[in-house]
Amino acid sequence: MQTLSFPLFTHSLSSLINPFSPFPSLSHFSSLSVSHVTARRSIPLQASTRDSAFSSSPVAVDNSDAGDSTAFVIRARNRIGLLQVITRVFKVLGLTVDRATVEFEGDFFVKKFFVTDSHGNKIEDSDSLERIKRALAEAVGGDGDGTVLVARPAAGNPGVVVRRPGLVEGDGERRAKAERMFSLMDGFLKNDPFSLQKDILNHVEYTVARSRFNFDDFEAYQALSHSVRDRLIERWHDTHSYFKRTKPKRLYFLSLEFLMGRSLSNSVINLGIQDQYAEALSQLGFEFEVLAEQEGDAALGNGGLARLSACQMDSLATLDYPAWGYGLRYEYGLFRQVIVEGFQHEQPDYWLNFGNPWEIERIHVTYEVKFYGTVEEADLNGEKHQVWVPGETVEAVAYDNPIPGYGTRNTLNLRLWAAKPSNRFDLEAYNTGDYINSVVNRQRAETISNVLYPDDRNHQGKELRLKQQYFFVSASLQDIIRRFKEAHNNFDELPDKVALHLNDTHPSLSIAEIMRILVDEEHLGWNKAWDIACKVFSFTTHTVVAEGLEKIPVDLLGSLLPRHLQILYEINFNFMEELKKKIGLDYNRLSRMSIVEEGAVKNIRMANLSIVGSHIVNGVSKLHLDTLKRTTFKDFYELWPEKFQFKTNGVTQRRWIVVSNPSLCALISKWLGTEAWIRNADLLTGLRDHVDNPNFHQEWKMVKKVNKMRLAEYIEAMSGVKVSLDAMFDVQVKRIHEYKRQLLNILGIIHRYDCLKNMDKNDRRKVVPRVCIIGGKAAPGYEIAKKIIKLCHSVAEKINNDTDIGDLLKLVFIPDYNVSVAELVIPGADLSQHLSTAGHEASGTGSMKFLMNGCLLLATADGSTVEIIEEIGSDNLFLFGAKVQEVAELREKISTLKVPLQFARVLRMVRDGYFGYKDYFKSLCDTVEIGKDFYLLGSDFGSYLEAQAAADKAFVEPEKWIKMSILSVSGSGRFSSDRTIQEYAERTWKIDPSRCPL
Repeated sequence: MQTLSFPLFTHSLSSLINPFSPFPSLSHFSSLSVSHVTARRSIPLQASTRDSAFSSSPVAVDNSDAGDSTAFVIRARNRIGLLQVITRVFKVLGLTVDRATVEFEGDFFVKKFFVTDSHGNKIEDSDSLERIKRALAEAVGGDGDGTVLVARPAAGNPGVVVRRPGLVEGDGERRAKAERMFSLMDGFLKNDPFSLQKDILNHVEYTVARSRFNFDDFEAYQALSHSVRDRLIERWHDTHSYFKRTKPKRLYFLSLEFLMGRSLSNSVINLGIQDQYAEALSQLGFEFEVLAEQEGDAALGNGGLARLSACQMDSLATLDYPAWGYGLRYEYGLFRQVIVEGFQHEQPDYWLNFGNPWEIERIHVTYEVKFYGTVEEADLNGEKHQVWVPGETVEAVAYDNPIPGYGTRNTLNLRLWAAKPSNRFDLEAYNTGDYINSVVNRQRAETISNVLYPDDRNHQGKELRLKQQYFFVSASLQDIIRRFKEAHNNFDELPDKVALHLNDTHPSLSIAEIMRILVDEEHLGWNKAWDIACKVFSFTTHTVVAEGLEKIPVDLLGSLLPRHLQILYEINFNFMEELKKKIGLDYNRLSRMSIVEEGAVKNIRMANLSIVGSHIVNGVSKLHLDTLKRTTFKDFYELWPEKFQFKTNGVTQRRWIVVSNPSLCALISKWLGTEAWIRNADLLTGLRDHVDNPNFHQEWKMVKKVNKMRLAEYIEAMSGVKVSLDAMFDVQVKRIHEYKRQLLNILGIIHRYDCLKNMDKNDRRKVVPRVCIIGGKAAPGYEIAKKIIKLCHSVAEKINNDTDIGDLLKLVFIPDYNVSVAELVIPGADLSQHLSTAGHEASGTGSMKFLMNGCLLLATADGSTVEIIEEIGSDNLFLFGAKVQEVAELREKISTLKVPLQFARVLRMVRDGYFGYKDYFKSLCDTVEIGKDFYLLGSDFGSYLEAQAAADKAFVEPEKWIKMSILSVSGSGRFSSDRTIQEYAERTWKIDPSRCPL
C-alpha cells in the first residue's frame, strides 16, 4: 500500500468539471460495443452483483480527531479528474480543505480529506454531515467498488446498459477505449472569453457554414446562440439524468400556448455568463446587444395566458422543481400586425424562416395520433373491450427547448410537437403511384401544427382547432405514460409520480384520453382508471364569465374522436348518477352541471369536464376565485368547496427586470447590497428602507430617464413622431378588446385635446405634457376592436399634426406589439393604464410587469389589482371606476344611466366626423350609447378623468412621484411567478424541489 500526503492546490473549476454526473448520457455510447444500448431511457436498475444499486456508501465520516477538522474518507476507483471533482464539491458547499492523504489499493484509492466549515470549525451537526456525504457520494458515482450497474430489460421493453466511468467489463482494449472516452468527457465547456470566442467561431464555420473571416451580425447571432445552447444542453443532460436517478414526482404542464419571446439574453443571464459573452464578443468586434436584436420572437401564444406559461416555466426551473412543459410548435406564430393607413392588416409570422437555434429536433421521439374512424368491440380474455379503428393517422415529432433556471444547474425541457404525415400512408400512396394523394396527405397532416388560433367561425376552422387540441394532448400523454412505464410497472403509483396540469380548458381532452389509454390499452377497470385520473389532474381556469367557456359540438367530436365521445358520455353518466344521490332530482341544476349541454346544438362543456376530472380547480387571483364561487362555477363550488383554490398569477423578475431593465436591476442590487432578490423577490421590500434617501431618488430618476430615451428613440424610428422626455409617458399595451376599454383611453385623450384647444396660452403652460402610447393586436375577425385601432390612428393624426398643441400631447400606436417590444416599452413608462370593467379581468399580469419596473398604475379594482392595492397601498396608485359588486346594479339600470357631459361631447366629436371616417365609426359609437354601454365607459368616465387629474398632480411633484415608484417596486415581490409556482407545488401538485447537484 502506498500513502501520499500533499497540500491541496487550487484550480479554477467554475466552468471545467461536471462533478455530479455519475454517468454520461447514453448518446455518448453509440460507438461502444457494449451489450444492447438502444435508447436514452430510464428503466428500473438492477445491479448485476448485488440487489441494490447503492447498498453501501463510498463516503465515511471520522470525527474522532481531536483537532478542529472533520475527516471525510472516500473509497473509489481512480479515474482522471476525480480529485478535482471532489475538491469542487467541498468548494461549492463552502468548506475548506486543510490537508488530505491518499492511500492506493490496486485500482482503488482511499482519500482522506480534513475539512472545516466556513468559520474554521469542525462539522458536527448530523444533518450537515449527511448532506455532505450524499453530495460526495453523488460525485464519486456509486458505491465505489467498481460494480457495473446493468438495467435488465423489463417485459416488452428494450434493455439498457448503464456503465459508470472507468468500470467497463471485458478485455483490456475495450476497457482502454472506454477509459479514454470518459476522460475526454470529464469536464464542462469553459466559459472564459477565449473559450467562448473559440466556440463561437467554430459554430460560424461548422454550424452556420460561413467563413470565420467573413460573417455578418445575423450569422454571428446564430453562432452565438448555438454556443449558448451547447451549455444549456450540458445542464439539460445533467438535470434529466438526475431526475431519472432520483425518480421524484414530476409535474407535466400542459398548455396550448407559450409566449416565450427571445431566448438569448434570458439564457445567458440565467447561466450567469452574460459578462463573459459580452467581453468575448467585444474582442471579436461585435456588441452583445446588437446581436441579441437579431433574434425574432417565438410568438407561440396570444396575451397573458401564453406569457404566464413562459414565466411559470422559468420559475419551475429556478426553484428546482422536476417538471416538463408541453405545447405545440406552430409553423406560424401569432400573426404579424401591419398598419396601413390606420387599419390593421394581418400577415403570417414566418418565425421559423431563418431557423430556431434553440430547439433540438428529436426525430426519434415520434408518436402516432389517430383521428376519425370507428369503434369496434373485441373480446379479450373473455371480456369485451372497445377498439378504436382510426380513419386517419399522423405523426407527432418532438422539438425540445431547454429552459434554464437562474442560480441553479437545473435546466428543464419544453417539448413542442409538430405534425408530420404518417410514413405508413405515405408509403402506401407511393407504392400505388398515387403521388398527388401523398402530397395532399402531407399537407393535411402538417396543417394541424401550422397556425396558432385558426379562424373557427366555420366548420373547417372548428375541426382544425379540435384536431390541434387532441394532437397536442395525445402526443403529450403518450410521452408521459411511456416515461412512467420505463420506471414503474404499477399504475397505482401514477398519482405519486405524476401531476398533470391543465392550463385552461384547451388541454381538457387529456381527461378523456388518459381514460382511453388506461381502459383500452392498459386494460384497467373503469373505476380504478377514473380514480387515478382524478388524482393526477389539476386545472386552472382563466375565464371569468360563463359565456366565454369553451364548448365542442358533439357532432364534430363524434366524427373526429368517436371513442372519446363514448368515454365522455360514460364520465357524464356516472357523474350525473352520483350527483342525483347528493342533490336529488333538481333538473335545472343537473342540467347546468352536466358535461353534455343539451339544446339545438349539443355540446361538450370543457370546463365542466375539467372540474369533474380534476382534484383541484384554481382561480388566478383572489377576486377571480370569488367570481368563480359566486357565479361562474357556483354549482360546483357548493358541491366540492374543497376543490377550489386560488394562486394569484405572477411574472418572473428575471425577464421583466434583469433582462428588460438592466439599469434598474443594477440599482436595486446596489441599494439592497445583494443580488439574492433575483431568486427571492420578497427581498425587494428592503427598498422601503431607502425610500426617503435623496441619493437613491437621484439615481432612480436617472435610470428612468435612460429608459425613456430608449423608448423615445424607438418611437421616432417606428412612427417618425419625436417626443419630449419631460412628458409623462402614459402607456396602455394589451390585446385590443372592448372589456379592456382602450376606447375609454382614446376618448379620454380626445377630452384632453379638446381642453387644450380651448385653453389660452398661459393655462397651457400649467398642463403636464403627455405622450400617450397604445399598442396591441385585434383578433382578425373582431371588427369593433379593429375600429378602435383605426380610431386611435385617426385621433393621433389630428393631434400630432396640430402645431398649437406641440409637445403638450402626443398619441402613438405601437404596431405588432410583442414580448421584445414590451421589454422596451415597460421600463420606459411613467404611467400604465389597466382599464378593464371590474369583474372582467381574471388576473392581469401586465400590471405586475409595469409595477416591477417602477411604473405607477391607473386602474380599476379588477383582477390582481385588488391585491396590488393591499401590497402597496391605495395612495401609491390611481384608482377609478365602479367596483365589482356595483357593476351588476349599474347594468340593470343601464337604459337610465346619466353620463357626464364631457363623455357626450367627445363621443359627439367622433360621431360628427371630427377625426374623419364618420360612417365607419358609427357602429363603434353605437356600442357605448346610453342603453348599449355594456362595459360602462360612460358611467366610469367622470371617475376616470379624476384619476387622470390626480396623476397629473402627482407628476409635477417629482420627489413624491419617485417615492411612489420605489414603493411600487418594493411591493412587487408578491407578484413574482416564483411565489405562484411555490404555492402550486405545495398546495396543488404536491411536488418537491429536486436540485441537480452543481
